[in-house]
Amino acid sequence: MTNMIKNKIRELRFFADEMTQKELAELVGVTRHTIMAIEKSKHSPTLEVAFQIAEIFGQSIEEVFEYHSS
Repeated sequence: MTNMIKNKIRELRFFADEMTQKELAELVGVTRHTIMAIEKSKHSPTLEVAFQIAEIFGQSIEEVFEYHSS
C-alpha cells in the first residue's frame, strides 16, 4: 500500500513570477532541497510547512496538496 501526497507547487511557482525553489524555501524557512523533494512527491511536508506553502500562494491547503492512497 503506497500513500502519496501530490502537489501543484511547481505550477504555482511558475504563475508567481516564476518563483525559484530557493526563493520559496527562504520564505518557508526550509532548504531548497526540501522544496525540491516535496515538489517531486519524494518527501511529505509537515503540516506546518504545507500550510505555509499554501499561504504563500494564497491558496487553501486542499488546493495545493492532494492525498492519494493505493
